[in-house]
Amino acid sequence: MHDTTALLVELGSVILGLGIIGRFAGRIGLSPIPLYLLAGLAFGEGGLLPLGASEEFTAIGAEIGVILLLLLLGLEYSASELVTSLKTQYPSGAVDFVLNATPGAAAGLMLGWGPVGAVALAGVTWISSSGVIAKVMTDMGRLGNRETPVILGVLVIEDLAMAVYLPLLTAMLAGVGLAGGSIALLIALGTVGFVLYLALRHGRLISRAVSSDNPEMLLLVVLGLTVLVAGVAQQLQVSAAVGAFLVGIALSGEVAEGARKLLTPLRDLFAAVFFVFFGLSTDPAEIPPVLLPAALLAVVTVFTKIGTGWYASRRAGIGPRGRWRAGGTLVARGEFSIVIAGLAVATEPRIGPIATAYVLILVIVGPLTARWTEPVASKLQAVLAGKGKKPAVVDARPMPSHDDLTPEHAGRDSD
Repeated sequence: MHDTTALLVELGSVILGLGIIGRFAGRIGLSPIPLYLLAGLAFGEGGLLPLGASEEFTAIGAEIGVILLLLLLGLEYSASELVTSLKTQYPSGAVDFVLNATPGAAAGLMLGWGPVGAVALAGVTWISSSGVIAKVMTDMGRLGNRETPVILGVLVIEDLAMAVYLPLLTAMLAGVGLAGGSIALLIALGTVGFVLYLALRHGRLISRAVSSDNPEMLLLVVLGLTVLVAGVAQQLQVSAAVGAFLVGIALSGEVAEGARKLLTPLRDLFAAVFFVFFGLSTDPAEIPPVLLPAALLAVVTVFTKIGTGWYASRRAGIGPRGRWRAGGTLVARGEFSIVIAGLAVATEPRIGPIATAYVLILVIVGPLTARWTEPVASKLQAVLAGKGKKPAVVDARPMPSHDDLTPEHAGRDSD
């Protein structure tokens, strides 16, 4: 079969399959992300029917999917809200780092990988997947919830922390000295600082320059600007996802609203491609030997992420139900963890399979914990509260009349 014909057949089959999977997931009330990943495993390398002709296109589509996910996430908030979130959420970011990087570092040392392997695995377990979480919150209609700014605050701190972590890890893997690592770090921090400055000081001018009454022109300019900035950010050792997020932050007002409407269908398409590609790039045969340690690490870090979300939401004055929702939503790992593992695999090949198995577990479990952590926790609290109550004492006195009763006003939980 001709290369172009094979590409069209495979690509059409993949997109049609995604549509069918998405409809099925909607029927059963489940996020389609786990099903996308399982489909990728089935048709990837070592799967039931490997797809070869569309692999390169799917890889590019996956990159665009992550960029669009973070762009649309950035469009939800202004630069001033971002800075306020950073100022108020930095203690939560510190707790997040300690709780979630420590298990990975400890596991790396126990497995005998040495300091470099431990630092790499710490990054894998530390960083939540902004792409997966953005998709989950959108699918579940939670972007307007009270705990959502807290979740985004933690994610933004993690994403910006990657501007520090990735250059340092790259320097450690390459054996570069202190001077080389410091230069890479300064370039990364300078890039992020410059973009934030432009967003804060000149965001209106940027929005005015991008604005257009023609939807086609607005779509082309916003999409082109985002991909360009993401590519430049990647070249400067800053994550492309962070660059796309900062572009979204820089746009505001009617431009942001128009861009959201135009780009949402594209985001949904390419985000689905990203999750399928993640499965396609994984050989199922590599997973069983490392499944047990990866599962143990996943169990530990599920609880540490839930603890992170609980702590961050409590600091923001969110009620118990919102705290559980925030914790469950933060569980998923994804694109950053795979990037970190990809950087480290040349120095420590054993990190590849365990990181892949770990991320696959949590990228499937993450949407489930986002949905079920709060209901399960609420039921457990109700059961425990019921067991702790003393038996009711029967009062033999006559019941008061209706006029003797005083109304009670129940306080509303700040969820």
